[in-house]
Amino acid sequence: MTDSTQSTIARRAGRVLLVDLAGRALLLHGGDPARPGLRWWFTPGGGLEPGESTVQAAARELFEETGLRVTPAELGEPIRHEQTAFSYNGRDYVQTQDFFLLRVADWQVDTAGMDAEERLTITEHRWWSAAEIEASDELIYPADLAELLRAQQVAGVPGGDL
Repeated sequence: MTDSTQSTIARRAGRVLLVDLAGRALLLHGGDPARPGLRWWFTPGGGLEPGESTVQAAARELFEETGLRVTPAELGEPIRHEQTAFSYNGRDYVQTQDFFLLRVADWQVDTAGMDAEERLTITEHRWWSAAEIEASDELIYPADLAELLRAQQVAGVPGGDL
């Protein structure tokens, strides 16, 4: 999607698998300004700011995108580490990202903390069960999110409890 003079951008990110008591994951719906017709669902989170660790970025982004304030300690250790490649706003990225699990009794999303870019690209949110994710023909990332969500429910992996 980019010309040959432009290199791929390496990026690190922290993401949160936010799960409610019903076992549903909170996903955000958004898109790419360079491709207005392309929309997808994804977990809260994003790129690191200078000096941040992935868990610090995950906590910051969770607050910005959902209004839920947690400390990095409440997110604990990553439940998943992966690398993904994507194009956004005409640039190619290779992103290394850590996912953190956080369990909540309930949460009403508050988007007041979103920055201008997030407001432009994130249009809605929804709680999804693993079955709904599997049955959907929407683009949902990561692609194996239903499997990851079920694995966390079966394993009972500790995450923060709010």
